Amino acid sequence: MKTMVAVSLVALMATTAAAPAQAGCVTGAVVGGVAGHYAHHHTLLGAAAGCVVGHELAVRKKKQIAAQRAAQRAAAQNGAPPPHY
Repeated sequence: MKTMVAVSLVALMATTAAAPAQAGCVTGAVVGGVAGHYAHHHTLLGAAAGCVVGHELAVRKKKQIAAQRAAQRAAAQNGAPPPHY
């Protein structure tokens, strides 16, 4: 149990220094690994799936933020108030 906590802490520290897409992969891998461990000892399979899902969610979030900023810039150039989300 102590080893799992130590590995989780190291992975968490690595996410703070990584790029957002990589952070999504590492965070997803940690969560997926823990979930896979408790679901019939499939730790590596859970970590791999978590990495894929975490990366995809990080990319979607990055695109969503970019679209919101582009809409705000376009509204500012046209003199219109910024959109409310």
